[in-house]
Amino acid sequence: MSRMTFHLDVVSAEEMLFSGAVESVSLTGLEGELGIYHGHAPLLTQIRPGMVQIVRLHGSEEVMYISGGMLEIQPGTATVLADTVIRATDLDEAKAQEAKKAAEDQISNSHGDIEYAQAEAELAKAIAQLRVIEFTRQRRVR
Repeated sequence: MSRMTFHLDVVSAEEMLFSGAVESVSLTGLEGELGIYHGHAPLLTQIRPGMVQIVRLHGSEEVMYISGGMLEIQPGTATVLADTVIRATDLDEAKAQEAKKAAEDQISNSHGDIEYAQAEAELAKAIAQLRVIEFTRQRRVR
């Protein structure tokens, strides 16, 4: 039995990281988790920093970190647009831990709303990267 697919593009400010037929894509929008399958209603929404999980045709998976951005769904196609997209296999755990610590220090020492908000955003990105790293680590152990 063949599965229904749709076309997905994942694009960062620098490059196209994925373009092809997929069975599904999962990511986090502003209102919570989104699971996109063939026939999904048209949608335009903001995406939170976190994981993009792509299930390709025949079930192979690809996992990426996204810094946030926009998701557009049209009949037969979905597009993820982001400033930063990194394949899970290319994430650096030491750098993510360093960024998390720096953001936590900045939050502790911030003296204004703007500084605090910027540090909070950086902390969310670092934590999201660490979650993607942990998710892929657990997948390899299975």
